[in-house]
Amino acid sequence: MKAKLIDFSVRGMTCAACSSAVERALRDIPGVMSAVVNLPAEKATVEFMPEMTGFEAFSAVIKEAGYSAEQITEEFIDREREQREKEFNELRKRFISSAILTAPIIIGSMIALPVLSNWYLLFLLATPVQFWSGLRFHKAAISALKHRTTNMNTLISVGTSSAYIYSLVATFMPELFFKGGITPHVYFDTSATIITLILLGRLLEAKAKGKTSDAIRKLMGLQAKTAFVIRDGEEKNIPIGEVTAGDIVIVKPGERIPVDGEVIDGYSTTDESMLTGESLPLEKSPGDKVFGGTVNKAGSFKLRALKVGKDTALSQIIRLVEEAQGSKAPIQRLADKVASVFVPTVIGIAVITFLAWFVFGPKPSFTLALMNFIAVLIIACPCALGLATPTAIMVGTGKGAENGILIRDAGALELSHKIEAVILDKTGTITKGEPEVVDIIITGNGQEASPSPITHSLSSDEVLQIAASAERFSEHPVGAAIVRKAVERNIELLEISNFSAMPGGGIKAKVKIQDSNPPLPPFAKGGRGGIIDVFIGNEGMMRRGNINILTVESLSEKISSEAKTPVFMAVDNEIKAVFSIADTIKEGSLEAISEMKKMGIDVIMLTGDHQNTGRAIANEAGIDRFFAEVMPDQKVEVVRKVKAEGKVTAMVGDGINDAPALAEADVGIAIGTGADIAIEASDITLIKGNLKSVVDAIRLSRLTITTIKQNLFWAFFYNVVGIPVAAGLLYPFGGPLLNPMIASAAMAFSSVSVVSNSLRLRKKRL
Repeated sequence: MKAKLIDFSVRGMTCAACSSAVERALRDIPGVMSAVVNLPAEKATVEFMPEMTGFEAFSAVIKEAGYSAEQITEEFIDREREQREKEFNELRKRFISSAILTAPIIIGSMIALPVLSNWYLLFLLATPVQFWSGLRFHKAAISALKHRTTNMNTLISVGTSSAYIYSLVATFMPELFFKGGITPHVYFDTSATIITLILLGRLLEAKAKGKTSDAIRKLMGLQAKTAFVIRDGEEKNIPIGEVTAGDIVIVKPGERIPVDGEVIDGYSTTDESMLTGESLPLEKSPGDKVFGGTVNKAGSFKLRALKVGKDTALSQIIRLVEEAQGSKAPIQRLADKVASVFVPTVIGIAVITFLAWFVFGPKPSFTLALMNFIAVLIIACPCALGLATPTAIMVGTGKGAENGILIRDAGALELSHKIEAVILDKTGTITKGEPEVVDIIITGNGQEASPSPITHSLSSDEVLQIAASAERFSEHPVGAAIVRKAVERNIELLEISNFSAMPGGGIKAKVKIQDSNPPLPPFAKGGRGGIIDVFIGNEGMMRRGNINILTVESLSEKISSEAKTPVFMAVDNEIKAVFSIADTIKEGSLEAISEMKKMGIDVIMLTGDHQNTGRAIANEAGIDRFFAEVMPDQKVEVVRKVKAEGKVTAMVGDGINDAPALAEADVGIAIGTGADIAIEASDITLIKGNLKSVVDAIRLSRLTITTIKQNLFWAFFYNVVGIPVAAGLLYPFGGPLLNPMIASAAMAFSSVSVVSNSLRLRKKRL
């Protein structure tokens, strides 16, 4: 049996106790392997065995727990925007009504005005606030009570109802108080103000929470709605959902590219900043890949659709960000444990507070006992506790996506802030991963090789023209590098014949030089306007071909010592030039490595190169520790060795052979330009493909965890300090009593402050 993963929305949750109750209910279902409930996103993620259970069972237990579940069926849309807007408008309507009714209640309670101070009028004003504006709290509390559980709404409902019922009895049956020698008072202002302030807090919280998923909305907004395709010889504008792989799509200037594909005709530049975070446009010509959601800047072109719908890079990013935002960080476990016992504990403290004040407190003891009872219930509402971690995770993962950093789950985001060692695979990570001609050294007539061209030898461009012409049909990376260099210099290639690729990476060909422009000098056998024999290869191939390389041996050693590869070109059996080939260091790699070292991270390099070559590259990159001559299957052992030193270790790689090491590391970081299997094995994917993003990912983790710790500190601190004050423990020592209305304002402020603190992450620079 294979486990299945499902996401669905959960409605009606208001605090950490709610999400904990839903999680417990889901985990108790036979066949459920794991369940995670995200309070701000109002979403549950369940891993289960489909042969044993399914969504119907999940929906039933959630309904039984007092909430509702709704299956997510549509693909990649903002599933909750319409519902959130509806709820926000309803919340705003109830808050405004509550505020309008509460204002005269407060005035009438504080100032002895003949009309407004009338208890019957206060009753008429407070009743709609209590039972209409505050209806959501009472319904949720009753539902929780039915299922033998408690939550934040329980505290609000019990607190406001206590003040309201006490005032109701005082208004309509004051004789009950007089018989007991108590002068009755009404606290309609307390119940109404508490509901109004909590509604205000909920309103501000809902608005702020909506911003935490801005990254998802921005990404979804990048998806094209239609595409121009060529079908049956005609250009048709069709909905994006009807485009299929293989379709020929026309993209005009200024349009969003609708699908992932390959340019087959035309030339343009594209803005891929939504994928990579880089603002510079990229040139695109036939053969180049383009991605859905990016913007075509200048010219028109045709592309062949390769990936459509949910398979496009943009759709995969949206899915990954959604999953990360819905996951739960290990640091949240503490908050969850506290939340599970928090509300019953608070109710117990409130009851003890009431009894203590009623039995031992000064007169009017009942009134003071009731007010302190209500204050404890209200100030202890655990909203902030439930929002502390998930809001920061949502903002952090969203910010990462906007900067080309895709984080698989909250656990990876949290663990990344502890990284102490980063292992970098050299090829494709530190370096570009493709050979490049960095120098062409001219030789000739059996003389010692010299960087300066000899007067009767070939020029650098002439050497490149001959070599690139001979290599034009080679599939070897070195041959491709030589051809690429010639193209960069706009050098015209010559006609060749008798091309043959040799085992070990060399080539032989006959090059016709008679039509070269400018004319090439004479050669040993070919003569002006003739055909020359060209042989290109490494030192071993030259020896096997009986080519004399004694005069260039010292040069070869010098090139090798500089972490470069010497490649020889012989014309008519005579060495005419030596190419210095290197896998050059990527732009930004040196700065990123330096920055990681400043952050106190041990930077380690892995390479399959020779020890001397590895040392030269490590020195150039500023890396003190490296492992050379490491075969692909040995990379895992290096990761284990570093982990055994007690360091939280990250592995950064881009190839298929990096996948096992990425999976073995505490945090696997894949360069997004690499192989799909490496990306699948990683915890973090860097779309930009440069090491600067590794630094940004670690900084993002540190900023997010700092924010979470700040949120949790204030949530715990607020309750630890607030509850004793509300219980009146400071009163015997000359301290104040906490008015329930002030307690409700403080409670509302705590939730808003936690969400606002999380939103500050969006403005932080990485």
